[in-house]
Amino acid sequence: MTVQFLPIPTETATAYWNGGPDAYGMTPERAISDGDGVPCRHCLRGVRAGEVYLILAHRPFPDLQPYAETGPIFLHAAPCPAYAGPGLPPMLESRDYIVRGYDDRNRIVYGTGAVTPTGEIAGYAETLLGREDIAYVHIRSARNNCYQCKIVRA
Repeated sequence: MTVQFLPIPTETATAYWNGGPDAYGMTPERAISDGDGVPCRHCLRGVRAGEVYLILAHRPFPDLQPYAETGPIFLHAAPCPAYAGPGLPPMLESRDYIVRGYDDRNRIVYGTGAVTPTGEIAGYAETLLGREDIAYVHIRSARNNCYQCKIVRA
């Protein structure tokens, strides 16, 4: 099985770029990148030093429910192309991440979350997605739990 890494939907990014409210109803904040640790969740690349980016609350789930985590993400302030692969997104520069499976009701499948070395993310995601009870996988920061991207069956 192969896996596909998905950015936030372009429709969602476009709403933020056009000044739409974030998950908390607030206008995204603007900042200038120092070039370190500012991964864009649409192109799945780092925001380069000197580039303007948005900071906002994002909920990568369709509905409110107890497992619908909301947290901060970064996004280029100007439209950028959606990541289309192949392979591991370039923004995943840390040594490890939390990789966790969700079911078709968008709920955490307990026992699937693991701090995973970056080079092993695709393999672990393939293992999880090989299970019938896993609909998709999230990658989150191992240190801050921030949402990075979604992984699905290709």
